[in-house]
Amino acid sequence: MAPIVATARRVDSAMPEGDTLYRIAAGLRPYLVGRSVTAASARQPGPRAEVLVGATITSVDSLGKHLLIRFDSGLELRTHLGMHGSWHRYSPGESWRRPPSRARLVLEVPGAVAVCFDAPTVELFDARAESTHRSLAALGPDLLAPGFASDSSAEAVRRLRDPARVSLTIAEALLDQGVMAGVGNVYKSEVLFVERVHPFRLVADVDDETLRRLILTSRRLLLANREGGARVTTDPEVVNRRGTGRLWVYGRAGRPCRRCGKSILDRRHGRLSRRTFWCPGCQPEVGEAQR
Repeated sequence: MAPIVATARRVDSAMPEGDTLYRIAAGLRPYLVGRSVTAASARQPGPRAEVLVGATITSVDSLGKHLLIRFDSGLELRTHLGMHGSWHRYSPGESWRRPPSRARLVLEVPGAVAVCFDAPTVELFDARAESTHRSLAALGPDLLAPGFASDSSAEAVRRLRDPARVSLTIAEALLDQGVMAGVGNVYKSEVLFVERVHPFRLVADVDDETLRRLILTSRRLLLANREGGARVTTDPEVVNRRGTGRLWVYGRAGRPCRRCGKSILDRRHGRLSRRTFWCPGCQPEVGEAQR
């Protein structure tokens, strides 16, 4: 059976993050780019996928948590996987690992079938509108973009200093894709631990240098995990022979910190009630505002 290109890693319903989407694009690209669509369908209500038949796929890219497939007809396909979505790649005639009723989109090209399951967002639009697209245009710098540089991190800091964000906790702000694209719930907790920042400190109380470190550490961890395999954010000596020890705090509430031994805490918070994990010993709250 052909491999699944990528599915969401699930710990407390973790949403796919930038590294996952990067691997999905890399996995689909060799089978789709340069090939003409021979059949296409989408579950309704949804896009009129049949208009893609005959078009040649010119690129498959990730942008933060979005997957973008572009066609020589001038159309562009955007998917966002939400909590439960995934992309699979099959050989023609091969049995699918999930029921057809869960397929949101099917693209067939010579030699391959790409199926998007359970994604909440499947959208087809004119590629010329990408720069003004309501979701894509609002994104902050893509942490996995080859051109990410010092001016990109400076732009992310500038966005964090926006009056609309300074009253957020830093944990909420790191999830804001309008600040920087690619960080999800797992990396949020891990990055804050690595940089020893209490998650419920207000953005207004975090200095620019700390914000910059958070941004660059987010990029470093995403880059380290973009090629596949089990996600690892800890130091190499922490991972044991059984493959455990890959994460510092995420999903480890009540267990001892790998650095100081204190019990990891967790809390749901913010508008979306997302779950954050942290170590009270390594990320002290003394002198910091709580929400």
